[in-house]
Amino acid sequence: MPLYEHVFMARQDVTAQQVETMVDQYKGVIESAGGKVEKTEMWGVKSLAYRIKKNRKAHFTLMNIEAPPAALAEVERQMGISEDVLRFMTLKVEEHEEGPSAMMQKRERDDRKDRERGRRRDEDGYGGGFGGGFGGGAPEGRAPAADVSEGV
Repeated sequence: MPLYEHVFMARQDVTAQQVETMVDQYKGVIESAGGKVEKTEMWGVKSLAYRIKKNRKAHFTLMNIEAPPAALAEVERQMGISEDVLRFMTLKVEEHEEGPSAMMQKRERDDRKDRERGRRRDEDGYGGGFGGGFGGGAPEGRAPAADVSEGV
């Protein structure tokens, strides 16, 4: 059976639970036609490059599918009818990626960077802002500023 990667975008005002319900509904259609959904990833709400049907954001979801073309055609037909689905795209692939998709890897990398920034801020004792002197006291290796009142 052919392998597909299917991504769809749901309206921003739909809840995450409703998106999961939609995924379950589409899984049911695929499985009833003899296919299977190997992996599902909820990418969350992301900003769109331009408005689509008056929406600036959307819930993105990836589905790795192994199914006959007729099953996929039925899923796409149902998505086209649904008012909650803004766009969808299906790609035929030779094989599915193992592990998390590139979008999920990006999120993990961003989370790791945020944690490192927080740790660095804690180690330095200040936020690392302009000049580094806003945290009080002089940074290591520098002498404190001279008291100006002595010379007057």
